[in-house]
Parts: sequence; C-alpha cells; structure tokens
Amino acid sequence: MDPILDKARASQNVLERLGSKIPLFKGYLDRDLRRDADKLQREYVAARLEECKKALDDWSAAATRTGGLDALNDVETARKRLDKVINRVRYADRGYSGFFDVVKVDEAVLARVYEFDLSLVQDAEQVRQTTEWTEGGVQGMIARIDALDARLAQREEILRGIR
Repeated sequence: MDPILDKARASQNVLERLGSKIPLFKGYLDRDLRRDADKLQREYVAARLEECKKALDDWSAAATRTGGLDALNDVETARKRLDKVINRVRYADRGYSGFFDVVKVDEAVLARVYEFDLSLVQDAEQVRQTTEWTEGGVQGMIARIDALDARLAQREEILRGIR
C-alpha cells in the first residue's frame, strides 16, 4: 500500500471512519482521500524543486564573481522555467469532476494520475542532481526542467481522458 495514502486514512476523524463503512459513501471518501494524498505528494515534489533555487543562486553568484555574465541569462532562464514547473506541480488539477462536467474523472483515472504523480518524485530528483556549477550544469538543469514540464502535460492529458 502507499504510505501517503495510509497516512491520510489514519488521520481520518471518527465521522469519516464511520462513513467509510457505508458502501456508496466509502467510494466518495476513498476518492477524496486519494485526491488529498495526491496533493500532499505534489506539495512534496514542489518543495524538492524549490530547493533547486539555492543552486541557481549559487550559480548566479559564481557567474558574477568570475565575470561569466553570459551565463546569467541561462541561470535566469532556468529560474523562470523552474518557477513555472513548480507552480504547475503545486496547483495541478486534483482530478475533481463536478456533477455537470462533460469529462468525468473516475477512480481508475484518479489511480493513474496518482501513480503518475508518484513518478514525478524521480523527475524532481533528476532536476536536483544538476547542482554543480558548470555552464553545462545550467543547460542540463534547463533540459531536465523542460522534460518535467512535458511530463506534466501528459498528466493533464490523462485527466482529460486523452491518454
């Protein structure tokens, strides 16, 4: 079982635990728990990506000290793309579908999205691995940020029912 989902289940109050005994209501609660666990997972990924900003600050300072002012453009490009990806991860759709929505999100899709979000941890770690100060390091970080951004587009396609 998944530790984040188990933690969310353990934090349920008495009424939620009682409601989980009612068949139709149980499905609703499980879906809501999966969404909450998914949000926690994405917050973790966003926090890990936020840590990359320290490396960008260090790269910016090193470029300034060594006179590599051309590298500052790459650092700022990486910072802007990183901020964009962090926001996409943090504020990604939770898979909610309203009563009148055209596209309904069922449990199977939510499960796929949750598994997908778990794999984003590995992608975030790859971005974090590019923290050594070299110009290739900045370019490598940009490439990995762009790859993560493309993966987030795949997540949106899953939710829309395209994939």
